[in-house]
Amino acid sequence: MRSPGSIERLVVDAGPVRTQASDSESIIVLANLTKIFHPLQLRLRSLRPLRREPPVPALRDLNLTVGRGDVLGLLGTNGAGKTTLLKILGTLILPTAGSAVVSGWDLVREADRVRSLVGMVTTDERSFYWRLTGRQNLEFFAAFQGLDSSETTARIEDLRCQLELEALDRRFGLYSTGMRHRLAIARALLRRPVILLLDEPTRSLDPIAAGGLRRLIRSMLVDELGCTVLLATHNLQEAHELCDRIVVLHQGRLVGSGSIEDLRRTAHSRGSLSEVFESLVREQSCA
Repeated sequence: MRSPGSIERLVVDAGPVRTQASDSESIIVLANLTKIFHPLQLRLRSLRPLRREPPVPALRDLNLTVGRGDVLGLLGTNGAGKTTLLKILGTLILPTAGSAVVSGWDLVREADRVRSLVGMVTTDERSFYWRLTGRQNLEFFAAFQGLDSSETTARIEDLRCQLELEALDRRFGLYSTGMRHRLAIARALLRRPVILLLDEPTRSLDPIAAGGLRRLIRSMLVDELGCTVLLATHNLQEAHELCDRIVVLHQGRLVGSGSIEDLRRTAHSRGSLSEVFESLVREQSCA
């Protein structure tokens, strides 16, 4: 049996390198993308302190294309594979099998190229320094990403105006949840990415703040800056309002994709998005 590391290395050592996108309108192309986790359990006071748990398939043979400038919603129950997919596209983890091409670059072999195109925002953000101001945090991460001081100053000022970051010189620990979310988006935009990966960005926000963030995503990030956005959410109304297309994942498999009308046809339902979602998930669970 191969170790988890050897499985990961198979992806690095095999597979074609593509430097040209097959479709100029598609910025992300996934083919049979698969991710299997091999968890280990730590047992103290045991002759065998590490015990291998059964493999956990997080994504299974996922085929998907995302068009330039699209807002793609990722829906699914907990454990469906949404966050795993975003982390793979953000080059944080390697796929086990299959291929992923981002703007013509192979995600595994040319990860540095992909990384320069992608910004990722998560709600469970713990990497900001709470004793530093918002501006100092952005300056630190800009230096970490290779921006020089003059470019950093200009970029932070642009983002301050675009995202209405009026409290940049206040300590991060004093920020509201909404302001922390905006700063996380600002950090993701420092290098002017063309793809934004958003993992439940409005989960901890009150309705007014959530509505403001949704408007910001559509009006500024998409319409003004031309970003392609992948949005993982449990909020079906949010997906309905924001997304051009919706992908439904269940147990790592794609069970529906397209507009709401496309999903209704797949589910053989004329109901609401909530009813269609439940129908698709229930049908896959019974298969």
